[in-house]
Amino acid sequence: MTDLKTTPSEENTLSSKGYKLLKFLGEGAYAKVFLTEYTGKTDNHKAILACKVIETLKAPRDFVIKFLPREIDVLIRLNHPHMIHVHSIFQRKTKYYIFMRYGENGDLLGYILKNGAVSENQSRVWMRQLALGLQYLHELEITHRDIKCENILLTANFNVKLSDFGFARFVVDDDDQPVLSETYCGSMSYAAPEILRGKPYQPKPTDLWSLGVVLFVMLNKSMPFDDTRMRKLYEQQMGKKYRFRSRIGSMITLECKSLVKHLLEPDPGLRHNATQIINSDWIAMDSRLTTMNAVEAAALKRAKDEKRKYSENARNPSNRNEDMLVEPQRDSVYRASEMIKSLANITSRQKKPE
Repeated sequence: MTDLKTTPSEENTLSSKGYKLLKFLGEGAYAKVFLTEYTGKTDNHKAILACKVIETLKAPRDFVIKFLPREIDVLIRLNHPHMIHVHSIFQRKTKYYIFMRYGENGDLLGYILKNGAVSENQSRVWMRQLALGLQYLHELEITHRDIKCENILLTANFNVKLSDFGFARFVVDDDDQPVLSETYCGSMSYAAPEILRGKPYQPKPTDLWSLGVVLFVMLNKSMPFDDTRMRKLYEQQMGKKYRFRSRIGSMITLECKSLVKHLLEPDPGLRHNATQIINSDWIAMDSRLTTMNAVEAAALKRAKDEKRKYSENARNPSNRNEDMLVEPQRDSVYRASEMIKSLANITSRQKKPE
C-alpha cells in the first residue's frame, strides 16, 4: 500500500485485531482515511469500515496536545443513529487508528455536486436527522464547530450522519460552568458572524448557523453569502443578504424559508436551536417526522441522563470517576486520561522545528 507506510509489525497488529486497510480514500490536514475490512474473530463476519490514521509526529504540537485529545474524548461518548459510529480506537506508538462507520454514498457535498439541488422533501428528512444529532450532541454539552456539507456522510440507505469531530469540544468545565470558545474553527463559508468577529463566543449557536448554511446549500446548490473576502462575508451575514435562485425561491415553501431565516440569524441569542428545528412548522409538514423512533428517543434519554450525572458530579467532586475508553471489539478497557497523557509524552519527544 503506497499511501500508508506501514511496517510488518504494524500490519500484524492490525491483522490481529481483524483489520485490513484496503485503499486510500482521502486526507485532511493531519490524517489519512482508508477503506478498511474488518473480520470478526468469533463469527468471521466481515464489515467495511473507514479508518482515520493520525500520525502525531507529523502534526503540530497544538493539534496533538489540544485538538486530538478532545476529538478522542468526544468520539468515545457518541452513540446516536445520526452521528458517525465509532467501531474502535487504538494507539500504536505515534499513530492513532480510529475505525468508524463507512459512508457508502460519500458526503453531502459530493451528492449535491453530482445530483444538483436537493428537493425540499428530502432536505426536510435530512435536516431533521441532523437536528436530532445536534440536539443529542448539545445535550451532552458538546459542540461540533465544523459542520459543513463535506462532514455529513450518506449511508447506503441515504440517511445522513454527522462526522469529523476534530474541532469538537465540551462547552462546560469540570464545575459545570459554561466555557466560551475563542478558536477560529471550521470553514469560513460556514462560520457564524460571531466567529468572524474574533471575540469569545458561545459555541452552540455557531453549530446552528452552520446547519443553516447546510440547509441553504442543499436547497439552492450554492452558498448563501459571498465568501471571497471575510469583511464582505461578515457584512452580508449581518445584513441578512442572502437570496435563493429565482426558480428555487418560487418553489420553496414559506415554512422552509422561515426556518432558513431563523438559522441564518446574525444575533446568536435569537437563532433557532436544534429543538426548535425539530418542532418547527416545516418539519411538521411531514407527519412521519414529528415523532422520534425508539432508537432516537433512547439516545436522547441517555444524553439527558449523562448530563444530569455530570452536573451532580460537578456539585459533588468526590463522586467523579475517570473517563473510560472501551474498544468495542475487545473486553479490555482503556482510560481516556491515560491515552491523552501519552499524547503529551509523544509530543515531548518530537524534534523541535529547525
